Amino acid sequence: MGLQLIWSLVLALLDVYSLVKMKVLHNPVLVSLFVVGDWVTATLSLAAASASAGITVLYFSDLSDCNSGEECQKYQIAVGLAYMSWLTIAISSLVMLWLLAAC
Repeated sequence: MGLQLIWSLVLALLDVYSLVKMKVLHNPVLVSLFVVGDWVTATLSLAAASASAGITVLYFSDLSDCNSGEECQKYQIAVGLAYMSWLTIAISSLVMLWLLAAC
């Protein structure tokens, strides 16, 4: 998720730069780079969410090591938020793919 943070910050800075300089970023090579970057970060985010879910299932269901309900809920909420984060990243990736098709 650290890579996703860096990628998003770089894209935000590029957007601010293009707004300040009044430049349009419809270069097909540049948009292709954005599409590949979004797909890579989306895949890595899904892998991270799935790994977190697997560890959560192992820790709580298989090892029966969930003594306090609040601790269990925090882990489950974190995994749910990781999947929701992946969903938004996947939607962004699809939008970038459509933008590439429009170039």
